Amino acid sequence: VARSVAHRNITINNLLPGKIDTDRLKTTNGGAETEDERKARLSATVPAKRLGTIEEFGQICAFLCSVHAGYMTGQNIPIDGGAYISAF
Repeated sequence: VARSVAHRNITINNLLPGKIDTDRLKTTNGGAETEDERKARLSATVPAKRLGTIEEFGQICAFLCSVHAGYMTGQNIPIDGGAYISAF
């Protein structure tokens, strides 16, 4: 779809969030863990060894909505601290 509308200066990209520290993730412990224990457990499988922040997600989204990303289209952008296994 992105290729079919690119000539009209329309860009289509996808943000693929990983473990972002949101209210939803805060409810995953059922009250059995402290905040630090929850973050440590969830971060253990992330190569960056931490959760992403909503600010980081928002900044990447803002970039894609800006004129600076006007030539970028048809991309899937993982925001996951390196969890996605790619060729690099």
